[in-house]
Amino acid sequence: MEGERGRVLVVGGSGYLGQHLLAALADGGGVDVAFTHHRGTGPRALLDALPGVRAFRADLRSGDGLEAVSASFGQPHVIVNCAAISVPRACETDPAAAMATNVPSSLVDWSLSFGNDKTLLIHLSTDQVYQGVKSFYKEEDETLPVNMYGKSKVAAEKFITEKCSNYAILRSSIIYGPQTISPVEKSLPIQWMNAVLSQGQQVDFFNDEYRCPVYVKDMVDVILSLTKSWLSDGKKVQLLLNVGGPDRVSRLQMAESVAEVRGYSKSMIKSVPASSVNRGVASPSDISMDITKLTQTLGIQPITFLDGVRATLDAEATT
Repeated sequence: MEGERGRVLVVGGSGYLGQHLLAALADGGGVDVAFTHHRGTGPRALLDALPGVRAFRADLRSGDGLEAVSASFGQPHVIVNCAAISVPRACETDPAAAMATNVPSSLVDWSLSFGNDKTLLIHLSTDQVYQGVKSFYKEEDETLPVNMYGKSKVAAEKFITEKCSNYAILRSSIIYGPQTISPVEKSLPIQWMNAVLSQGQQVDFFNDEYRCPVYVKDMVDVILSLTKSWLSDGKKVQLLLNVGGPDRVSRLQMAESVAEVRGYSKSMIKSVPASSVNRGVASPSDISMDITKLTQTLGIQPITFLDGVRATLDAEATT
């Protein structure tokens, strides 16, 4: 990329991770940044806050809109794919839509249409590719998802590894942190727990499903680190990484951390098994991840869950 400014395209840039990433990329300078969104004109608040960032409407299922990106923005050096149907129940009720959206075939075909190896695809996958029968899964462990969301993400990983010459697949846990510039519709876990616990009524939390939630800024740092090294040396990248926080926690323990930070009484937190609620979709019980490879490969050490909760609630208090 000698003498050329790096071009980074964030697909699904109006979502939760996408917005945090766009803000960091715009703040870091040195690269041209664009994003795709699925609806209407793109979020006004985001466009106003990041005037240098370009927005394109694109439909990932059909690939409509991607040609307009290459025509006016150019071939991206890095594509970060954050777009997905990520609500497991929605994937269960419409498996065809889940596969069409979550397997980025049109996006990959478009990136290959440039006919060169100058593009790195950074793709967001999920801890739900694992079966959930043990603790601290490693990247090379077998993927045996128990629901359609996990299956669509396994299919995406397979598609990318077979087709792309340069990729980094990030198996992410629950991503949490402060609200975005243009607030997202989905409920944010820490904010939701804080809101229900602040009302002083007893709330049920699952005690037997474990994840390694990752603070959004750590997730962004992982993507920035991969982007930076690709733009500076362009060495072949074929990487699969677990990206979670260092702590294996249940929803119950997550709620207890929020109560601890805010000084709420823990008597309002009721411990229940996940089987006590029918969510209309199978959920893996322990998909905690080993992040040794992440820390060794990129030298990034994600913050603890308690520190992340503190940072999230501090940020909310100042906005």
